[in-house]
Amino acid sequence: MSDLKLKSSVAIAASIALTACAPNNANPARQVTIASPIAADAADFQAITGFDIYVDQGNLHAVMTAQAANSKQTLIGYLHSEDGGQTWSAVQNIGSGFNLPVESKLGNDIQIAASGKQRLVIWQTTGEIPGMGPLVTIYSNDDGQTWQRGSNPTGAEIDQSHHDLAADAQGQFHLVWLDDREENAYQGLRYARSADAGQHWQLSQTLDQSSCSCCWNRLLVNDQGQVNVLYRDMEFRDMALAQSNDSGERWQRLSTVGEFNWKFEGCPHNGGGISQAKDGEIHSVIWTGAENQAGLYHLQSADNGKNWSQPQAVAAGSGAFHGDIAALDSQRVAMIWDAMGPDGSTVMLADSMDNGKLWSTPLLLSSVGVSALHPRIVATKNGWLALWTEQQADKTKHWLSAVIQ
Repeated sequence: MSDLKLKSSVAIAASIALTACAPNNANPARQVTIASPIAADAADFQAITGFDIYVDQGNLHAVMTAQAANSKQTLIGYLHSEDGGQTWSAVQNIGSGFNLPVESKLGNDIQIAASGKQRLVIWQTTGEIPGMGPLVTIYSNDDGQTWQRGSNPTGAEIDQSHHDLAADAQGQFHLVWLDDREENAYQGLRYARSADAGQHWQLSQTLDQSSCSCCWNRLLVNDQGQVNVLYRDMEFRDMALAQSNDSGERWQRLSTVGEFNWKFEGCPHNGGGISQAKDGEIHSVIWTGAENQAGLYHLQSADNGKNWSQPQAVAAGSGAFHGDIAALDSQRVAMIWDAMGPDGSTVMLADSMDNGKLWSTPLLLSSVGVSALHPRIVATKNGWLALWTEQQADKTKHWLSAVIQ
């Protein structure tokens, strides 16, 4: 059995055995190091409300939102790491100069992407209706030292949400989001591209006129100019993959990622995760509420997203809900998720050494007795970096990470 060995600089429980994907007896032991809370020395950024993480040329770029002490103002901080998240730069307050309101919550968090010296950050402002509002961007062309106001990708003040950002090898920034510009009364999936880090936008277009209005979207770009979007569809509330093979010029709805044929009129508030291995295999983790099948699943595609494997349950029966996934190379893949337990939500991790066929026994990453959310994982030069938030007894949220080697 593959056991993830845990080392910690904060108090944390040993691994919890759950009924899960089959353990791979051939997997060697892995070392997991839980770091102290990120930005623990930044006094103004202790009550975190959301974050995003992005990898560019082996370096990590992160953005976070936090509730200012004794104020309703939301702060925006930028920080980076050059060693896979083992150490971080000081937090730079990048939002104060723009005085723009921030709507940030799980699934609708502030987003960041980077390419060379360029950084682009986007978030949803507060509109006339709470929880809705237009997107705003800020950008930097000097490694994040100075920031300027960018433009709205739609050029309109309509309500927009559930945005995701990615940059390609040519330095183009790709953006997807949801808005209700169409006359069909549904939210739709939109796309735009910027060649100058968000100063101007082009190719604003609709990818799907009616998508689920409450679930996050995930972008995946590769060096061949392919852009993929994983999103939740409307007719059946299954996850879908939209794909462009020419850097966002033309799109098609390529496939359903997990055909559960789930009919649901409400809001699951749950998107998915997507990652591509070095051999081209695409891995995804998705959630469905379909009757007698509800849960979190791993799927993979060997033909560039056209067809997908049979869904493989992640920690079946554990209440696994929000998930993320990252491929380290052609064989090593790791998943992270949160799951409801008797003491609140916990964050779990499992990995595979054989391209997703067999998985290790899940390991508890979060502290005991707290509510842990925002599970994210990325591949770094040193292994994987897992991230999540923990809500303390005083209701503040700390930002935790673990290095998996």
